[in-house]
Amino acid sequence: MIPLENIAELPSFHRATIMPEHLDAMGHMNIRWYMAIFDDAAWKFFDHFGMNIEYYQREQAGGFALQHFIRYLAEVRLGETVAIHTRILGRSAKRIHFMHFMVNETTEVLAATLEVLGSHADMRVRRTSPYPPDIAEKIDAILQEHTRLNWEAPVCGVIQP
Repeated sequence: MIPLENIAELPSFHRATIMPEHLDAMGHMNIRWYMAIFDDAAWKFFDHFGMNIEYYQREQAGGFALQHFIRYLAEVRLGETVAIHTRILGRSAKRIHFMHFMVNETTEVLAATLEVLGSHADMRVRRTSPYPPDIAEKIDAILQEHTRLNWEAPVCGVIQP
């Protein structure tokens, strides 16, 4: 897959240690918790380019999740710590395509990826809407950095911004 030193080039937006309540009958983290941990990272990722609670309230704006594609690559078990690193893959006027990488810091393996297509939303009409220029500029600056990385993200091939 991807060497961890490559993933470490990306910003990390969340870290979690796996607790007993995260486990399922097989003794590893249940799938519902992958999404919870990825979601915690997403909120911090959005805040990174200005889409935070203050922005949502002030502008009556928000974001919609449109598509997710998750790959489970290695078990995550009790007491292990995972970190979520995020890479922007593309953007259109209304949508953002990004990928979260869940790195198990305890075992030093890539545990899972989540590829996401999300959109900006006008919450007054509850429809997708273009990103405002200031947020679009911040996303584009990050995208430009991520485009310069010398490795390909393992995309599913179906999601298009």
